Amino acid sequence: MQPLQIGELKCQAIQAGGQRLDGGAMFGVVPKPLWEKKIPADERNRIQLGMRCLLIEHPDGLVLIDTGAGNKENEKFLGIYGIENQGEQSRTALEDGIRAAGHTPEAVSVVINTHLHFDHAGGNTFTGPDGQLAITFPNADYFVQRGEYDYATRTNERTAASYFDRNFVPIDRAGKLRLLQGEKEVLPGIRVIPTSGHTPFHQSVLVTSGASRACFLGDLAPTAAHLPLPWIMGYDVEPLVTLETKRWLFAQALAEDWLLIFEHDAVTAWGRLAYDGKTYALA
Repeated sequence: MQPLQIGELKCQAIQAGGQRLDGGAMFGVVPKPLWEKKIPADERNRIQLGMRCLLIEHPDGLVLIDTGAGNKENEKFLGIYGIENQGEQSRTALEDGIRAAGHTPEAVSVVINTHLHFDHAGGNTFTGPDGQLAITFPNADYFVQRGEYDYATRTNERTAASYFDRNFVPIDRAGKLRLLQGEKEVLPGIRVIPTSGHTPFHQSVLVTSGASRACFLGDLAPTAAHLPLPWIMGYDVEPLVTLETKRWLFAQALAEDWLLIFEHDAVTAWGRLAYDGKTYALA
């Protein structure tokens, strides 16, 4: 994919691998005859998704938003979630994508996690050839909402399947974790915005350069098919909060002509909003 230019900032959308999840879970209460017109399901009712990360060449350092699923999970786990993320020579697809963009993992200075689910933060750490756990981006500071970290480290029966300590606790122990509270500018023009609903402390990332603005949505609207306000994942722990978060953020995005970047859409990487008075869609 060609680089994305946001004002003066050159960005690369990097697929950290493919993923297949149950279509019913991905679209919640939306009936299958409706959502299947947008993304068809396979024989196991799974839909094809991506794990798109964003690499930003910022004057103050290389910034990476989300890190995919990483390389630590076993074959059974990968099969259940339809994850394909292995790159060349035992590296992940994300690492290969960073190298293809002309950089190395060691060059990344800022990692922003929208939240800490395994398919967004799994690549924070990796299992090396010696079987030991290591930090994937050793020279980076990792940024996440404080509430999200607390939520991820205090799981219950509903959330334990999505949060794995090995993806983020080693970052904290290494002194690399930077915990945020609310809206915050991480670097000039790189701002995190709390977008609750999928998790209580989920955040999206607004990138601003000159008159250009782009928003990396994370799981607020994981694909372009999730732009209609009530099209909300069954995975969201607070779906009515998601509804209201989408309402105010999309209104602002439309008014200010933001480019929206979709993390899980396997086909559509980004687009701008249109609103016909009833529903949102891509322009």
